[in-house]
Amino acid sequence: MIWAYPDVKLTLLIAGIFALLYLIYLFRYWSINKKLEVVKRRLFTKMVLRGSYFTLFLISFAGPSIGVSTKEIKEEGKDIFIAVDLSQSMNATDIGPSRLQRVKFELKNLTKSFPSDRIGLIIFSSEAFLQCPLTFDQSVLQLHIDGLNTGLVPNLGTDLNSPLRIAINRFKSDESQEVSSKSVILISDGENFGDDLEGIGSELNELGIKVFSLGIGTEAGSTIPRGNGVVIDPETGNPAKTFLNKTPLQQIAAETDGEYFEISDEVSEIGDLTGVLERLEGGVTGSRVVEASANKYFYFLLVALALALFDMILPLKTIKL
Repeated sequence: MIWAYPDVKLTLLIAGIFALLYLIYLFRYWSINKKLEVVKRRLFTKMVLRGSYFTLFLISFAGPSIGVSTKEIKEEGKDIFIAVDLSQSMNATDIGPSRLQRVKFELKNLTKSFPSDRIGLIIFSSEAFLQCPLTFDQSVLQLHIDGLNTGLVPNLGTDLNSPLRIAINRFKSDESQEVSSKSVILISDGENFGDDLEGIGSELNELGIKVFSLGIGTEAGSTIPRGNGVVIDPETGNPAKTFLNKTPLQQIAAETDGEYFEISDEVSEIGDLTGVLERLEGGVTGSRVVEASANKYFYFLLVALALALFDMILPLKTIKL
């Protein structure tokens, strides 16, 4: 027999309280009626009756499961690539402590919401690199997220096409074709100096890969820290400023049937992004058969209620007049 709520201490506590209160009741009953003739056999019968249905109440409370049956459980999962912009503009502080530090914090929480899904990490600026392949290993993924910094990639501008191209190639070459849900989280400030996104957007859409873009930054913009100073615009000689450019991020999300989300000084839509990803229907990655036992508490509860009702309707006379 398997117990759904095997809390022995709580069960013993309830039984002890019942026994104590019932003993007090018997003592008071005996004291009041000590001058009358008490039929001990009938009193004993009443005690057994009440003790029986109280014991049955305790058994039903513990949730007994009797018998074993088998049940097939289908395992579903999603494949998600996270592409993180590591261009110099991600060091901007229009979102404290910086755009990149905020992204790292949010990503560590987001990935924990998908323990049964495979997640990979792509880093990019003017070029893109696969930092972590699709994996179920959350600890490895968290380690890579902790190590994100703008020194990991060449910084000659930002090309939003390059991380999406890597994601496409990895999805195509993946041997686990059972997973039907494939998506990319594209995180950037949206400043795109690469090719237009229309071509790659059509290819992503044909392959059923959704892009959920996450814009990071503000429209007011910020200078870009570098060492003890800031990045200087070589054309003007003044400090360079970076701004959130929503347009390319919204465009690629719309073309792939995804959605655009934002983190700025006014809004933080990371929770909305997590909710949308959770609602995505994952593909069946496998199935397994497990043993299942049915909770039979109802039968014990039904007998206990019947005995309690019998105790109330047909009281046993314990006083002989």
